[in-house]
Amino acid sequence: MTGRERREQLVAVARSVFAERGFEPASVEEIAARAEVSKPVVYEHFGGKEGLYAVVVDREVQELSNRLTAALNVKDHPKRIVERTALALLDYIEQNEDGFRILVRDSPVAQATGPFSSMLGDMARTVEALLAVEFEDHDLDPGTAPLYAQMLVGMIAFTGQWWLEARHPDKAMVAAHLTNLGWNGLRGMERTPRLARG
Repeated sequence: MTGRERREQLVAVARSVFAERGFEPASVEEIAARAEVSKPVVYEHFGGKEGLYAVVVDREVQELSNRLTAALNVKDHPKRIVERTALALLDYIEQNEDGFRILVRDSPVAQATGPFSSMLGDMARTVEALLAVEFEDHDLDPGTAPLYAQMLVGMIAFTGQWWLEARHPDKAMVAAHLTNLGWNGLRGMERTPRLARG
């Protein structure tokens, strides 16, 4: 096996171990044993568990970010953008379950720092820019776009975490319901929302 092939093998094995166990319980010993190499081989390629974990997380963040960015950056009706973004996340979860488990286990959405939260922040800024234009076109306050962007991204991210375990209904139905809530909520927005009292 070439050095590059060995590195890729170690990343694949570590991805599986981190998904099963999480960062803290995972060990270099277990990763090396599953890869059928000695511990020094892991250290030689990555410097230790932290370096290997960083490579795994970086790859997952990049993959998910690419998918979400592609869904958001197509000029289309806002409803279709919400739908495409929801489906992009659900497709990623379905095709990369181990990767998503790693991202959400050690960097939950509620945590303010970490690669997953950072990526969601980037997505929210993209959504914010799209919403600001739509709000201006519909005589709504574009200054509220950051708030609504956080709501939309958070709704989709939390639903993805739930669907990772539930897997029912199927992803098309989940995306349809996310779109229903997101789009119909946006479409029926009041210019000056007020709390209902009494």
